[in-house]
Amino acid sequence: MKPLNYVLVYRRFLLVVLCVLLLLPLPLVVRTKEAECAYVLFVVAIFWVTEALPLSVTALLPGLMFPMFGIMSSTHVASSYFKDFHLLLIGVICLATSIEKWNLHKRIALRMVMMVGVNPAWLTLGFMSSTAFLSMWLSNTSTAAMVMPIVEAVAQQIISAEAEAEATQMTYFNESAAHGLEVDETVIGQETNERKEKATPVLGSSNDAGKVSSKMETEKNRVTGIAYRSKRDHMMCKLMCLSITYSSTIGGLTTITGTSTNLIFSEHFNTRYPECRCLNFGSWFLLSFPVAVILLLLSWIWLQWLFLGFNFKEMFKCGKIKTPKEKACAEVIKQEYEKLGPIKYQEIVTLVIFVVMALLWFSRDPGFVTGWSALFSEHSGYVTDSTVALVAGILFFLIPAKKLTKTTSSGEIVAFDFSPLITWKEFQAFMPWDIAILVGGGFALADGCQASGLSTWIGSKLSPLGSLPIWLIILISSLIVTSLTEVASNPATITILFPILSPLAEAIHVNPLHILLPSTLCTSFAFLLPVANPPNAIVFSYGHLKVIDMVKAGLGVNILGVAVVMLGMFTWIESMFNLNEYPAWAPNFVNQTMP
Repeated sequence: MKPLNYVLVYRRFLLVVLCVLLLLPLPLVVRTKEAECAYVLFVVAIFWVTEALPLSVTALLPGLMFPMFGIMSSTHVASSYFKDFHLLLIGVICLATSIEKWNLHKRIALRMVMMVGVNPAWLTLGFMSSTAFLSMWLSNTSTAAMVMPIVEAVAQQIISAEAEAEATQMTYFNESAAHGLEVDETVIGQETNERKEKATPVLGSSNDAGKVSSKMETEKNRVTGIAYRSKRDHMMCKLMCLSITYSSTIGGLTTITGTSTNLIFSEHFNTRYPECRCLNFGSWFLLSFPVAVILLLLSWIWLQWLFLGFNFKEMFKCGKIKTPKEKACAEVIKQEYEKLGPIKYQEIVTLVIFVVMALLWFSRDPGFVTGWSALFSEHSGYVTDSTVALVAGILFFLIPAKKLTKTTSSGEIVAFDFSPLITWKEFQAFMPWDIAILVGGGFALADGCQASGLSTWIGSKLSPLGSLPIWLIILISSLIVTSLTEVASNPATITILFPILSPLAEAIHVNPLHILLPSTLCTSFAFLLPVANPPNAIVFSYGHLKVIDMVKAGLGVNILGVAVVMLGMFTWIESMFNLNEYPAWAPNFVNQTMP
């Protein structure tokens, strides 16, 4: 038993050592650049999937192993770790830092929920819409962490208001019954007994209470241990929790900056296919926004039906008087909004920069009209989305937010400096350096696969798949990605699969976007497990959900997500990029492999 304990304690260390040693015969026996690069790819992929080492530490391994195997020089590998992606990320994080610092995200979320209404179904849709909108610009993790406390407060207020309403109603019945007994005291004993018997179910409702109490004992919060009043209350809490984590993920699909996987794919794609110039902020929004909207609505319907039932008559009934719990819910949201006070100067400036940055992203090169990037036609391709992000990012460090004052020896208060919208220290605390290094490692891995010829070799082995229908290839790749991303991090999944899926598309002579786009979107569909992504873990920590709840609900959303992506690939996305033809910007795999 003791050796087994040692194995359990040092399992990650043993996994690293065994993985390196057991795979070592591959480069030692085959002794080709392709085999050596495959060895590095396998080691890095296993470490990423199992997280035997921190993800960012594993991402540094190509910088160590490629020079040792003679695949790439250290200088070349080092240059792969910092790309245009990182400049874009810096600008976006500056925006996100200012939004969270000045509580603009909370104001937007509460205002959108107040606009939707307080009916439970519409309230859930309001939370999902506001969460999805915020997730377009903030990270999924920070969005879920910000919205969940508000949702929890609203849910608890609804439960307590319902309990108070039921208690008031019970008191009214008790008083009515007691009054009736006093009036009938002069009636003969038989009638009195009959009245007492009739009054007993109301006065002696302890039987029902006992049933509720018994039920409460079986329905308790997993973390706090507090019992739920009824099964419906528990179901409502589950519904609201899952709606937040799913909408924070779905909202991130809509913009290139919405999730790290979108950014990673965009940079990988533009690096491998520099002549394409078809993917930018505007084109990505046009292709992914319908996917996100359809999936958000379908997820809302699915969750509502799964946990509370979907009563269309109740939802669309006009002129209905608000129930006590709906009034309580509206009051909580109103109080939370009033706590923010009137909109501040800093929020207005942040909002203006946010809107201007989004407009500049959309109008840089929209495709259907000439964008402002034509002003730099002498240096075509030099100005990218990262240029816009950096301009906005620098403004956050430049624009004054408030004056800094000090008290002189004479007691006079004087201003001596100003504080900008964000400081470098605040930016550093918000900047996901681990993601930046992870992405850099992915770029280095992709460059190594290209330089060693491994990408071409993979493509030649996958070429027989060209006999399958394209829809089946897309479906298989989407299902593989959706399954893998449940157990591996989303950035690691797209980083591992991009060097495999790109040669596959080239080998079967299919537009690379036809396979890469649905695979990238499906990489975000980590809905099944609490550990699949950070938003899932955040909502799970509130104790309302069990793993089986997430699996049951997430499986349906996964199926809906893949179906919506497949629908988009053969409708509006296909027409946007002319996916039926093999593009001139993609390499001709047949010519590459000919002697």
